[in-house]
Amino acid sequence: MAQQHLSSRLDGLPVIDLSAADGTPEQRAAFHADLHRAATEVGFFHLIGHGVTERETTALTDAMHAFFALPEAERLAISNLNSPHFRGYTRIGHELTAGRSDWRDQLDIGAERPVHRPGPGEPDYWWLEGPNQWPQGLPQLREASLHWIDRLSGVGARLLHELLTAIGARPDFYDQAFAGHPHLRLKLVRYPGTSPDGGGQGVGAHKDYGFLTLLLTDTVPGLQVERSDGSFLDVPSLPGSFVVNLGELLEVATDGYLKATNHRVVSPPGGRERYSAPFFYNPRLDAHIEPLDFPHAHHAPGATADPANPLFAEFGRNELKGYLRAHPEVAKRHHAAR
Repeated sequence: MAQQHLSSRLDGLPVIDLSAADGTPEQRAAFHADLHRAATEVGFFHLIGHGVTERETTALTDAMHAFFALPEAERLAISNLNSPHFRGYTRIGHELTAGRSDWRDQLDIGAERPVHRPGPGEPDYWWLEGPNQWPQGLPQLREASLHWIDRLSGVGARLLHELLTAIGARPDFYDQAFAGHPHLRLKLVRYPGTSPDGGGQGVGAHKDYGFLTLLLTDTVPGLQVERSDGSFLDVPSLPGSFVVNLGELLEVATDGYLKATNHRVVSPPGGRERYSAPFFYNPRLDAHIEPLDFPHAHHAPGATADPANPLFAEFGRNELKGYLRAHPEVAKRHHAAR
């Protein structure tokens, strides 16, 4: 079960079997010990035993490939420049990480919501709620993407409960933060190969600023995780798994006990394409993330402080800040007054 998987690892990255949570008390104890180590020592791991089927995965990946195979004009018809909610298609090189262009294009999707136009006294982050944009003639994309968001939100909820249990906290500690309308997001991403200037930044080094990310990736390499010495570890493909990483809000909520880790994607060489689908399991925009009450708190080393990236207890402020930085053209068109 999980102990066997973790002890073997996969080129340095732990492998966690979520199905072990349904095992005997001894198996559950071993599973929680493995999850505890993975979350505090690495902050990244492969997740298997999650219950998502090959059929579900194929439906999403087939729809993703069909979308990126559309003529550019059809993709640009649903450009995120049309959306104050940052939903839709982003052209290659038009998203920024740390101020530099990422050499990828993508489709940003969220749970379908009506527009929430902020009223007087309401925070601007409510602009992040709204409808998606879908290409005409590709109904399977909408069906597969919304099913994926629903399916992985269940996996994320279960994993978060088990993670909190693993460090001795109440598993339902953050249930209220996710109650109602959690801010669930999915990106469908294509890395088209090295940029014309020879740059290798598929996406620059960064940490995710929410709770949990579950990444579906193909067999083309490129994902790298930063080690404690500043070097980067290549993350190999493990068919049937998700690559999971913890976000900065969990690090802050545990005063650094849980680890959010820098990661990046190096562009595949030449014209080789790489596809991935990160899903972000995050709370409601207006959720205030309280410090976690857990018995290991006195061992917490303190969360990483970055003056250029302050983190707020109210999740929506972090989310809007990130999108405004990453998509300056959308920000200029729809949010210039903010």
